[in-house]
Amino acid sequence: MSDYQLFVIGAGPGGYEAALRAARLGLRTAVAERREVGGTCLNRGCVPTKALLHAAELKESLEKGEAWGLTARESALDFAAAHRRKAEVVEQLRGGIEGLFRQRKIDLFRASASILAPGQVKVEGKTYTADQILIATGSVPARPPIPGLELAMTSDELLERQERVYGSLVIIGGGVIGMEFATLYSALGCRVTVIEAMDRILPGMDREVCQNLSMILKKRGVEIHTSAPVTAVERGEGGLLTVRFAEKGQEAAVQGEAVLCAIGRRPNTEGLFGPNFSLEMERGRILVDDAFQTSVPGVYAVGDVSSRVQLAHVASAQGKACADRLAGRARAVDLTLVPSCVYTDPEIACVGLTADEAKAADRPVKTGKYVMFSNARTQIAGSERGFIKAVADGESGVLLGAQLMCQRATDMLSQFTAAIANRMTAEQMLAFIRPHPTFEEGAGEALEDLLEKLKK
Repeated sequence: MSDYQLFVIGAGPGGYEAALRAARLGLRTAVAERREVGGTCLNRGCVPTKALLHAAELKESLEKGEAWGLTARESALDFAAAHRRKAEVVEQLRGGIEGLFRQRKIDLFRASASILAPGQVKVEGKTYTADQILIATGSVPARPPIPGLELAMTSDELLERQERVYGSLVIIGGGVIGMEFATLYSALGCRVTVIEAMDRILPGMDREVCQNLSMILKKRGVEIHTSAPVTAVERGEGGLLTVRFAEKGQEAAVQGEAVLCAIGRRPNTEGLFGPNFSLEMERGRILVDDAFQTSVPGVYAVGDVSSRVQLAHVASAQGKACADRLAGRARAVDLTLVPSCVYTDPEIACVGLTADEAKAADRPVKTGKYVMFSNARTQIAGSERGFIKAVADGESGVLLGAQLMCQRATDMLSQFTAAIANRMTAEQMLAFIRPHPTFEEGAGEALEDLLEKLKK
């Protein structure tokens, strides 16, 4: 008999969720994690970033409080204290995962693990046998071969810099990570510059969302350069860093106290394979089939190390689905429908197709939209201009996608995700009463607009 029925390498969202599900379904399970339980998302990504963004949001709320008769003597943020609170949140959540491991009798090895052969895993010099092996080692920040880029920090490193807020920060990359840090540091009074090689920030998302966020950030003092590939990073006078880039056929440069490299992430496979073991890979990514099995039978992979979509909730869903399969249960979740969330101010949340994507696929499409300026909760909160957009098939009325850019967007998105997954129409989504006053009323208004256009 093998030591374990399932051995999971990596305790990030994909790994720990897979282990917990497998143990619940009766599989003898072990997990190896060389860093902290919870992976990048909990310790160096999603959660700590959102904790600091919450601190910045509270600071801005104090500054806006005068309109409501609230006067604060000082709205300065103690950055070190905010980091301490962030650490408390992370530690509490991490402790919760470890507690569940103990409760479900999952063996946790706090060490690196490598696969020697199918069914054999080496941890701290000892070899363990397992019926199935699951790789969930996640990803690490990418560093393209740009001269001087070693002078820039990754998001991991920036999240640990808690002594003070930089006076100026240059962000290379206008994707989700770059935009969230731009939101955070600009709210804290830092002069932020964003340099993006593509023609707009948040490339791949709805164009109107990108344009609106760009206008809002520029209004707050963020300098944004698009279609601007970075050519070099250099150390300048007075300790400042200079980032050189090309824009409109001309060489340009900007200086900052610090530079953040937020160009993306790459699969983490360092030290994962023993000397006589290999898997089929593509540009560093482990290739898997629809059942998450790699090119080697009995070895599986989920999350950033194998997925084209690098999101924590995708890794979690894949981990649970893989564990279900290994325990002989059918997969219940549609893994092709992936919601995306960006924790800027206002929040951005998208799922399914945009109108442009639907048209590019030659699908008849209708779009309903509601600008949140008239929403009561938006007026009460004094939020920035935002909107909710719903996209449907122009013939059947079945919902195809939704794009939200407003306060609480990330909390409201799931109703659209559920509707798309169940092929609901706009009319069916309007078959219940939404409470007043809520931000969610905006979703109803967007659907009403969509239904009206579908009937024309």
